[in-house]
Amino acid sequence: MISSSDFRTGLTLEIDNAVWQIVDFQHVKPGKGAAFVRTKIKNVKTGAVVERTFNPNEKLPKAHLENRAMQFLYENDGMYTFMDNETYDQTELTKEQLGDALKFLKENMDISLQTFKGSIIGVDLPNSVELEVVECDPGVRGDTATGATKMAKLETGYSVRVPLFINQGDVLRIDTRTGNYIERA
Repeated sequence: MISSSDFRTGLTLEIDNAVWQIVDFQHVKPGKGAAFVRTKIKNVKTGAVVERTFNPNEKLPKAHLENRAMQFLYENDGMYTFMDNETYDQTELTKEQLGDALKFLKENMDISLQTFKGSIIGVDLPNSVELEVVECDPGVRGDTATGATKMAKLETGYSVRVPLFINQGDVLRIDTRTGNYIERA
């Protein structure tokens, strides 16, 4: 059990049989009345962010998430197959379970699956991935003073804004947290 006075960003809690992660918190001591802890918590499974207040002496159970190192093998009829790197067991996930991770997923990529009480609740990708540009307009010479960008379609089907000097066939490093272009690889 964790006291709400010990909250910190990134801590996972079990509230109403769901896993919540603390995004932001603030200890408030008003001039009148009792102190409290104001938090923003995110449902790990759905991604919904909620504001909630707690008494400073309230205790909540800590959610014990397990991370399993997995490798993405292939996609077949909307089912995505992953292999456990230690036991070689295979697990299939749907598009809904993968969510936004699908934009950056390519074959033989190592990821981490988050499980809670035996059920998969999320996919943890590396902070950046390298993806090849399969389609983009050619850059226009001399149009770089404004910091202009163009759309480029990557090998996973995801489209991202890139600088004008990027060409088809280039390999780019993409931030998986924001979905933005970082640099050429």
